Amino acid sequence: MFTVIEDILKRIALNTEKRVAEYKEKVPLEEMKAKALALPAETGFPFKYALRTESMSFICEVKKASPSRGVIAEDFPYLEIAKDYERAGASAISVLTEPKWFLGNDSYLSEIAAAVSIPCLRKDFIIDEYMIYQSKVLGASAILLICSLLDEETLEKYIALSESLGMSPLVEAHSVSEITMAVRAGARIIGVNNRNLRNFEVDMSNSTELSKVIPDNVVFVAESGIEDASDVEMMREAGADAVLVGETLMRASDRKAKLAELRGPE
Repeated sequence: MFTVIEDILKRIALNTEKRVAEYKEKVPLEEMKAKALALPAETGFPFKYALRTESMSFICEVKKASPSRGVIAEDFPYLEIAKDYERAGASAISVLTEPKWFLGNDSYLSEIAAAVSIPCLRKDFIIDEYMIYQSKVLGASAILLICSLLDEETLEKYIALSESLGMSPLVEAHSVSEITMAVRAGARIIGVNNRNLRNFEVDMSNSTELSKVIPDNVVFVAESGIEDASDVEMMREAGADAVLVGETLMRASDRKAKLAELRGPE
């Protein structure tokens, strides 16, 4: 199902396989699928169109911890954080649901999606179609699909499945070959991760370089490493439609003021 990588990403994926097996024991695939199909598909793909604006769009992340930084937010009132983001003008909210390394929880997504009116992205390591149906049931408007975890045939299948359920797949790439793969698989939104998932080092030039091979008709999201307005401006000049910001906002004492600072004069 996924490419073998000798690094943290492989360990996360292997743990996710165990998690999916536990999910299926509690709610079998056919039951989860039926739950998802019984829900109305969102029309117009709100996540995608929230990012297609004339100004820079901000996907603001609700994240308690990460493998590279450990616990980011000891105090974690996730619903208030999400509402703060919405009030501050976020275009969408990214919610971490991976429990071991990011201390996420599926309930964070379902509760946040019910509490805000802007689209929510499920940020997880999707390696099984079960998680796509589950994401729909949890209230996601979008899901993350990571090229490094999936072969092209599986990626194409997962893109089609998520779109059939009314969810937008954000396809994450870290190299020219992965962008090429994403485009061939039918990605309409490509996220370039400035953080290398093999060693978690950040290189902001990754988005600048890889932006050159992203087709104009594909929404381009720059992910990770955004710390100040100059980083946002760099991504804007690289042609990004949106930036995904996590740790910088999570550590801010005033998230509304920080988002305004990041946005800068437009």
